[in-house]
Amino acid sequence: MATDDAFSPVLTVRGLAEYLRVHPSTVYRLVKLGLLPAFKVGSDWRFNREDIQRWRLAQPTAGFTLASTPPGQLKRAGGGV
Repeated sequence: MATDDAFSPVLTVRGLAEYLRVHPSTVYRLVKLGLLPAFKVGSDWRFNREDIQRWRLAQPTAGFTLASTPPGQLKRAGGGV
């Protein structure tokens, strides 16, 4: 059964990955680090579209990286904190 995530208030990992234009493994990594607002339905992660939009707007501008960064700390790409 196909669902249309474009109109759903709740996104799956795949739907969120498409929305953010990242790989699904990136979504799982951000959830594991506690950096994305998420909730579980059974064993599957779900994301409230409005929470994700607020999260996205609250993110710093370009020039930062989340790779290998503990929750709450961002590193400038190519250098210090």
